[in-house]
Amino acid sequence: MAIPPRTTTPGVYRQYGQQHPVQRVGPNVTDDYERWYTEATPSNRMVLSIRSGINSEIAWALDRLYRLCANDQFILKTIPGLTDALFEWPEWYATEGYLMAEQYRLFAMPDAEHRKRRHALESIFILRNSATNEPNAYELANHSRTLPLLFNALTNLHPDTDMNAEFVLNAIELLQAISLGVILPDPASNKKDPLPTLLQIAGHSSNRSLIISALTLLAQLLSNIQNTRRLDSNSPALAASVRYLPLFVDRALVGASLNYLYAHLSHPPMVKAFLHHPLMPSTLRVLVSFLLSEQVEETVNVDISAVSRAIPATTVVIPVHDLTKEELETLVSMPEPQRCYEWMKIMFIATPDGELTQVDFWTLYKDAFTPFADRHPVLVASDVIKNVNVVFPQAQAMVLPGPPQRFVVRGVDRRKNTEAAPRFKCLWERSQCSASPFEAPGELYDHLLQHLESSENPEPPCLWATCPLPSTSKQRLRPHLLTHLSSSQPPSKHPSQDDTITVTADGESYPFTDPTKRQPPPLRQTNISYTRPVADPPSAALTALLIIRILFRSSFVATSETAPRVDGEHFGFPGVVEDDEGDDVVEDIGGELEGERRGRRAFVGVRRMMEDVRMKDEALMSWMVEMVYAAYDGLFRS
Repeated sequence: MAIPPRTTTPGVYRQYGQQHPVQRVGPNVTDDYERWYTEATPSNRMVLSIRSGINSEIAWALDRLYRLCANDQFILKTIPGLTDALFEWPEWYATEGYLMAEQYRLFAMPDAEHRKRRHALESIFILRNSATNEPNAYELANHSRTLPLLFNALTNLHPDTDMNAEFVLNAIELLQAISLGVILPDPASNKKDPLPTLLQIAGHSSNRSLIISALTLLAQLLSNIQNTRRLDSNSPALAASVRYLPLFVDRALVGASLNYLYAHLSHPPMVKAFLHHPLMPSTLRVLVSFLLSEQVEETVNVDISAVSRAIPATTVVIPVHDLTKEELETLVSMPEPQRCYEWMKIMFIATPDGELTQVDFWTLYKDAFTPFADRHPVLVASDVIKNVNVVFPQAQAMVLPGPPQRFVVRGVDRRKNTEAAPRFKCLWERSQCSASPFEAPGELYDHLLQHLESSENPEPPCLWATCPLPSTSKQRLRPHLLTHLSSSQPPSKHPSQDDTITVTADGESYPFTDPTKRQPPPLRQTNISYTRPVADPPSAALTALLIIRILFRSSFVATSETAPRVDGEHFGFPGVVEDDEGDDVVEDIGGELEGERRGRRAFVGVRRMMEDVRMKDEALMSWMVEMVYAAYDGLFRS
């Protein structure tokens, strides 16, 4: 039987007017921030869950806080009672829970005790993470239960056991966050003192994370001037820092070692004692090596090449035109100055950039027509030069200032043959030999010997082209002929030799007219290569530089000059010098002078390495320069 739908409201219910649904604001879960769980009320669910004593509720609350504590919006003091609630489980473990944990080193703990230990680890981990936020760090630093908890943990717990290592690590890192105002107790008092445990961890532990945390915390604590009284020249942490310093690949460990060394050596008595340390020279060498390994450099190339010009080394030489036998016979019988005009038209061409010396003009004319002067008179030199303007109106005879002065004719140049001269062509009889070109230099040489043997003169001159060799014996002339023969094969060159020749940019041509007077050309490409730092050194390298600077200032404070003495007669003015009866003996109090000598010798030993250190910052680089110069000066005083 179907039940009809209800159309009226029962009388037991009060009818209200029509209501609109209310839009409720949901929790903000961005970045794992949950507003509903972090409401600033005493009845906050997470606080109540931590204090409920119910394991499941405690585990749930700590899990939520584990995800919230790293958020910048998570502030401990905004949740009343949360900080005190988080202290309860760590305090239990640091005072009594660790004793039960030590009883079960080889076997698993009971479930109940294991859960309590787990709650303690999670609670101190939450405190440690929340301390990375500055308001939370300030809250914990001023909380009355923070230092007792941490001092108890670092005093009672054995950090070498696996059960305690995680808890001790969180305790050390939490103490790092609030170490600014922490004052270590006097060792004579009965108060809990974390320093021995920290020194034990730094010097003898095999846990890398604990060593780094302990060295970092010790550097922070001992940087406080009120804790410098706890410094010891034989500290295990100092030995550990020196021991771990060469491990450049482990940047975290090296950084912690450098921070502790800087805090330790910033105290003058400690650095004076360290100058006597047997590992001091090696430590200085490692510090300089670390600077060299951290510097990042770039190679800079600067081109300082001069302006130059490259031309092919292998060129086809087109010889200048010489009078042929037919041309000479035609010109000889002509009257002057017509002969001179026709001779110039055959031998020269008009060229705007051409230039010949007036001596060359006269020499060519004289050599061509002087042998026929008895029948056909020749012109004097001045007339020959004047005729240049008649044949070549654009040419101009001029005197170029010197020194020395040069008499030139500008605007003309020698005429070139239209075809390249054969390689093995005979140029005997002043290039008038009618023999055909030969195939090899040996054939040409045999042909020249025939010319030589056919001469009736016992001491003939060399008639090769324009060779100026005077008359000499045939025996000496035979080897001279070889100088006019070109090789059948081009000369071999080194694989690195280029195919071009560098000449000056003033229009010099190749082959050179007189190679002995050739000006040395500039290098084709001249580069200066050097390295320079790209950026300033990282923080660890700066710390190493500060340590080196401290050792330097402690080693070179003493100089050979002593301070002026104040006396009754001269009022301490250093300009007044008196002869003493004997040399003053400076007393070495506490071995300070010997320590300074050891320091200077150590810097002398690393001066070569310091020369290779480059820094972008000029002030820091000036430090290195000063230390290098002082090291060279210390070479004579050490």
